[in-house]
Amino acid sequence: MKRVLTAVVLIPLVLLIVFKAPLWLFALAVAGIIWLALHEYLGIAEAAEVKPFRCATYVAALLPIIVLLGTLVLSEWQSHPRRYHDYPAVGLQRGFTILCFLLPVIFGTLLVFRKDLKGGLASVASSAFGVLYIGVSLSVLIALRADFVERILVIVVMFSVWAGDIAAYYVGRSIGRHKLAPIVSPNKSWEGAVASVIGSVIVAAVVLHYGTQINSWFSDRFGFSMGPVTFYTPSRTVDVTIFHAILLGIFTNVAAQFGDLFESALKRGAGVKDSGTLLPGHGGILDRIDALLFAIPVVWYYANLTGFLQPKF
Repeated sequence: MKRVLTAVVLIPLVLLIVFKAPLWLFALAVAGIIWLALHEYLGIAEAAEVKPFRCATYVAALLPIIVLLGTLVLSEWQSHPRRYHDYPAVGLQRGFTILCFLLPVIFGTLLVFRKDLKGGLASVASSAFGVLYIGVSLSVLIALRADFVERILVIVVMFSVWAGDIAAYYVGRSIGRHKLAPIVSPNKSWEGAVASVIGSVIVAAVVLHYGTQINSWFSDRFGFSMGPVTFYTPSRTVDVTIFHAILLGIFTNVAAQFGDLFESALKRGAGVKDSGTLLPGHGGILDRIDALLFAIPVVWYYANLTGFLQPKF
């Protein structure tokens, strides 16, 4: 019952933020989730007898969003409009670039000044990995949300993962006989995994089929002013072939299932049952978004490598 009640409260709130929050508020919400998920991840690392650099990990993971918000603030002072592909993705791109170059410097420097150097490599590796695993992955959601066409992919990845989870749970519980990964997650079955893929593909196809209508539900507010965005934007028409819908659904689901299994492996290796207790009936934040952490980058790369959503001028 707790699990259902938590979902009933959280899902409408999440959808409200995704669709109607201005970009800066959406970015702050993502930043809050990154902070909470990192807190749980670092707790798992410490349970595995690793000593990560907590404060530096938080700051590094939020750096791309900080740069983005700075870009939004600066854009408010500019009187001339900018083309959609220059704004605000450039803020995140700068943040990602800076972060990739600075990660070894940040954690390497901190290790030099640590009194206890035992397990130094594990400390640096766990901190840097946490930034990439949680910080960068979730920040990609903001890049998708900022694009007037690719924002539909936020809904695709969320709904596909949710549908896959539901299908895997009920099918695996009913007819699951062959264990998928018995050491990591004894309750998961191949039957549930196949059902999960099918569920994700169906939902991805439906969402993309109605992509143009769904895109119109998003708020166009980017900056801190109350009015709609005034920047030049392309058509929001979403025209996707069934081939891309099926392929995207498969890739999204496979990545999501491995994301779920990976987090389970981390917890099992550290002797931890749940990543946290923040969500009654669900465990922690990381327990709820573990599948998304692998699925989001896969969706982003698929969209950018194939260009299947690029506007036609």
